[in-house]
Amino acid sequence: MTQFARRGRLSPDVAAGRRRVLDSVQQHVSQVSSEPPFVLVACSGGPDSLALAAAAAHFARRGMLRVGAVVVDHGLQEDSAAVAARAARALEQTGLAPVVVTAVTVRQDAGGPEMAARTARYAGIAEVVGRTGADAVLLGHTLDDQAESVLLGLARGSGTRSLAGMPPERELDGVTYLRPFLDLSRAQTLRICAAEQLEPWHDPTNRDTTLMRSRVRHRVLPLLEDELGPGLARALARSAAILGPDADYLESAAGELLERARAAAPELPGSLVLDLATVRAAHPALRRRALSAAVVAAGGQTPAYERLGALDEFAAGHGAAGPVQMAGKVSVWRRRPTAGTRGPGHLELVRPRPASATRPASASHEERREG
Repeated sequence: MTQFARRGRLSPDVAAGRRRVLDSVQQHVSQVSSEPPFVLVACSGGPDSLALAAAAAHFARRGMLRVGAVVVDHGLQEDSAAVAARAARALEQTGLAPVVVTAVTVRQDAGGPEMAARTARYAGIAEVVGRTGADAVLLGHTLDDQAESVLLGLARGSGTRSLAGMPPERELDGVTYLRPFLDLSRAQTLRICAAEQLEPWHDPTNRDTTLMRSRVRHRVLPLLEDELGPGLARALARSAAILGPDADYLESAAGELLERARAAAPELPGSLVLDLATVRAAHPALRRRALSAAVVAAGGQTPAYERLGALDEFAAGHGAAGPVQMAGKVSVWRRRPTAGTRGPGHLELVRPRPASATRPASASHEERREG
């Protein structure tokens, strides 16, 4: 007997899954009409996303949500189309509509196979959202996925944002993604599927330990649990939950610092300019974040740790006047105060111009030697 039209006690795991779906949608999706919100479940047919679909389907039957699904066929396995079709049938049987199967092409690049598949998957989902007009997409990431993300961030030597793991809500390319199950374990989603009499598909690539995340899942986390004691995955996920709001606050404060530094600096066409006095007066935690955001705003890429450290030292006045080269072809120059003003001057961030000059024409020989 499934949990729908059951007799007897509701499975506590099913109840937990349903409660988290409803809380997530009500918290993050604003209802702009008299109709209930329309969400899509991104489902591979695996236990996590299938359990999520079953939880969401409960509220569709009650008329509290409109729930469809999107199944992405990555085409990476010979039977991928059959797996996608099977997942679609299971979703339709739970009462979800529409259920859309979309095929994507995974293009290998420098980011590796996992990143390439992720990029293709999100592009396919966004296209379906555009066609259906869904308010949000529900993703089946669990507490275990979150723990793996934190460990991977630690291995990379990442900062607060990366160690915060996956956020419960995210906006990407105009699509709102929700992760209601971030505090439910993978074992719980398996029990939900069993209670709902659903037969999930188990992706063989999840056991491919040539992939970094699979190694963390099947080797690293179990070893750490054995050595440090049970509950490590939950502790890592709890750390992510604590760091998430911290990262949000720091990024917001750094954004305000960046705006103040730009407002206090002179305007130079084609450049992003920061007032050095404002930048130097800031706490290092905010200053480095503001400098990183400035590079991105100037058209560059998020700086790696070493490059960001070099830029921070440069902003402090160490070394020559520049340039410091940042990823994305952004050059950073340290300028003297403009005529009639006092203070340490300003930073100018600029990308290459069509002219043959390698640096802005406004810079003088003396500026090259400044510092």
